[in-house]
Amino acid sequence: MNRVLVTGASGFIGHGTLAPLLACGAEVHAVSSRQSRSASPPGVHWQRADLLSESATEELLQRVAPTHLLHLAWYAEPGTFWHSTENLRWVEASLRLLRAFTAHGGHRAVLAGSCAEYAWEEKTYCVEGQTPLRPTTLYGTSKHALHMIAECYAEQVDLSLAWARVFFVFGPREDPRRLAGSVARAFVLGEPAACSHGEQLRDFLYCEDLAEAFVALLGSAVQGSVNLASGTPVRIRELVEALAAAADRPDLVRLGVRPTVPGEPAEVLADVARLRDEVGWTPPATLEQRAADTIAWWRAASRSIHA
Repeated sequence: MNRVLVTGASGFIGHGTLAPLLACGAEVHAVSSRQSRSASPPGVHWQRADLLSESATEELLQRVAPTHLLHLAWYAEPGTFWHSTENLRWVEASLRLLRAFTAHGGHRAVLAGSCAEYAWEEKTYCVEGQTPLRPTTLYGTSKHALHMIAECYAEQVDLSLAWARVFFVFGPREDPRRLAGSVARAFVLGEPAACSHGEQLRDFLYCEDLAEAFVALLGSAVQGSVNLASGTPVRIRELVEALAAAADRPDLVRLGVRPTVPGEPAEVLADVARLRDEVGWTPPATLEQRAADTIAWWRAASRSIHA
């Protein structure tokens, strides 16, 4: 990888891609609409740009002229992103970005998709190219539509393109309105963590491991859709209990207090054969180790807030 442009670089997943990209010897240009660049690895070239602006996107790509693109930016406000019309703006912005990328010499791109593109049944095992794609939210539909258009465009302009379907993520910097962020924060603060029964099976992956999977995919020649997940089924209560054990606060777990979401599938799991066998990437640590890493980050964050 020569010159890499990372969008959403200050976000939950994007932040973790910067150090691995630098370690690969890439010249890394990180895009964010925010001013803050705290805890950024030295050597990253920060670019502040609003990708929803056509002129800003064109100016950015003309200035940087990246060879590789890792596109992670999207509207991700917890609780509203599933059905927000902001998803439509990001489809448009992503297509503009992709066109500008190829116009200025780019030849390899990885775009972030979602497991929400799959048809979720009561028990869903997601296999690329086999499991039906039938999203039920505007978010999932927007991601799927972008993939279809981007893939057709890539074939037409001879662009190497991979579509990374992200599953369920946890770890440092997570919004406390999300599941793992809310319970980890509660344990560190000594507060009860209210959860549903927690018997739902999901595929959870630590955010920094997910970031490294993105980097491995970008550096490979693999094209098409690829599930980015651990390949290990975990019940939600197991993740909650692992975080509680890491914090030494199992007494604060409150399973069955919150209702489940109506229509929520019992299982949403990922086949990771392409990620493992073609990309050559597998998670480097266990759930328990990553739960401990997550709690350690929340403790450090809590200390810095109260310092």
